[in-house]
Amino acid sequence: MPRGDLFPDIAPYETGLLPLSGGHVMYWEQVGNPRGQPALFLHGGPGAGAGAVHRRFFDPQHWRIIIFDQRGAGRSRPLGDLRENTTPHLVADIEVLRRFLGIDQWLLFGGSWGSTLALAYAQAHPDRVAGAVLRGVFLGREAEVDWFLYGLRRVFPDAWANFAEHVPEAERGDLLTAYLTRLIDPEPSVHLPAARAWSAYEGSCSTLLPSPETVASFAQDRTALGLARIEAHYFAHRLFLAEGGLLAHMDGIEHIQAEIIQGRYDMVCPAETAFDLASAWPRARLTVVPDAGHSALEPGIRTALVAAVERFRIPRR
Repeated sequence: MPRGDLFPDIAPYETGLLPLSGGHVMYWEQVGNPRGQPALFLHGGPGAGAGAVHRRFFDPQHWRIIIFDQRGAGRSRPLGDLRENTTPHLVADIEVLRRFLGIDQWLLFGGSWGSTLALAYAQAHPDRVAGAVLRGVFLGREAEVDWFLYGLRRVFPDAWANFAEHVPEAERGDLLTAYLTRLIDPEPSVHLPAARAWSAYEGSCSTLLPSPETVASFAQDRTALGLARIEAHYFAHRLFLAEGGLLAHMDGIEHIQAEIIQGRYDMVCPAETAFDLASAWPRARLTVVPDAGHSALEPGIRTALVAAVERFRIPRR
């Protein structure tokens, strides 16, 4: 997809590896203006990892952009490791990174699972959040997970058939268990084909119009393994969220300003969820993009995201 309306490609001015608990090591990078307004990018999945294109949602002359790969994802190590890999661990990791970099407050930017993690972090540390830009909202509710595993076949029956047919017919009544069993199998000949099938399914349903580039990107072995294994692990444990879910704990962040960007035809995270969140958040503004699905890189979504980030810009003195 053409991406000319994003900011130009830019390399990090600093990268590093930060030791975490449980033998995990976090990859992190800083991009843009070292003295700029801090913004934290939270990637999706869980387990998808971040990429170079994600730097481009922010004006590098103004923003100090911090990007990291969550436990087990992307360039963090070990890839696909599930030990001590829960939402509370990821929230704690963000605080480790914030203190390490000496940041007081930052803007949170997250889509899909990144929106889930942004909300969980904001609820745990509201004093550290200057605002939030969320896209393709996912609240981790049982109905949302069930929609991903089964409901999507109403719109993408062909993609769902490929996903379901990876496991024997007798196991298709519980696709999550069937896939997780294979994804945690130590043999690459077992876990890699399962990871490719899971990730290709998600990629196939992520855009309004067919995008072979998106599907191929999702199905690459390194991306697929982190995404599929960690995503299934989180789904099996109700996303490791607090009792009552995220909407039950909105009172602590009602003062935080938020921009919610949602594709009208988002099939991975349907628009109903974004409306539910906006209804529970007095200072949130919901923008529905009329001609987009789930992907952050669809034209209308990326334009709306850049504009939303710019609305949080604090003028320089």
